[in-house]
Amino acid sequence: MIAKILATLLPVFLIAGCGALYGRLRTPDIRSLNTLNMELFVPLLVFAVLADGQAPLEEYAGLALAAVVVVLGSGLLLWPVARWLSMDAKTFLPPMMFNNAGNMGVPLMVLAFGEAALPAAVVVFIVEMLLHFSVGLYLLNPGTPLWRLLRLPIVVASIAGLAVNLSGMPLPPWLLEAMHLLGGVCIPLMLFALGVRMLDIDLRDWRTGLLGALLCPLSGLVLAAPMIWWLGLTGLQAAVLWVFAALPPAVLNYLVAEQYRQEPHRVASLVLVGNLGSLVVMPLVLAVVFAYVEPG
Repeated sequence: MIAKILATLLPVFLIAGCGALYGRLRTPDIRSLNTLNMELFVPLLVFAVLADGQAPLEEYAGLALAAVVVVLGSGLLLWPVARWLSMDAKTFLPPMMFNNAGNMGVPLMVLAFGEAALPAAVVVFIVEMLLHFSVGLYLLNPGTPLWRLLRLPIVVASIAGLAVNLSGMPLPPWLLEAMHLLGGVCIPLMLFALGVRMLDIDLRDWRTGLLGALLCPLSGLVLAAPMIWWLGLTGLQAAVLWVFAALPPAVLNYLVAEQYRQEPHRVASLVLVGNLGSLVVMPLVLAVVFAYVEPG
């Protein structure tokens, strides 16, 4: 089992480490790279996975609902903690709610459970992204118009992919293959960008970050357990939800906090220490999943 866990996690951290090393030596324009990834490669992957008629998306409705509960429920569960700590909820709650389903989650799930996990990984990633750009932005600025969601390439790709899948309209295999190939670029690129981004974050508020590193996965796992039982999730979907629930805060939380001037240094600590904490959390979660869940 240890070999299986290492085989899953080492590629994730090695690619992120390569990004950190290259970023230290060359200081690349990671913002342009992330823009290319989020506007082209990720939407292509999302569309290709959702539009593929071989992926019966109606089977993932329960998983999508469970992911919604994990994200939103984490905010409700930890709201009293933010008040007890006398922290601004706008600072503390978004990193606890919106996890690294893109940069870390999708690659990790595919490495852990194989290509068969890609549709489930994409479903929870889409749920997290849509909630982040709707509920997340509303938390920081209640005046944010939700119609801006329709301007996001990943939202357009999701709607288009769902429409094609549910309509039963077949797409040429060569077109899907080309989209899968281009979309596949986003998975290692997400990890590489994560490594580069880590260089921009400091540890001035490490105590807050340490608390977040514990509470972020803990709140997700506490909510995932009853949802798996209630919805009867088994096999691959249960395994994906366990990993999704335990993921650390998304790097995007830092970028959004910086944009809205919402104590970015504190959010930075929550993000960095949370991602470092995943070095301990993810092996434990994967050990439990490999031992007690049959992802096949």
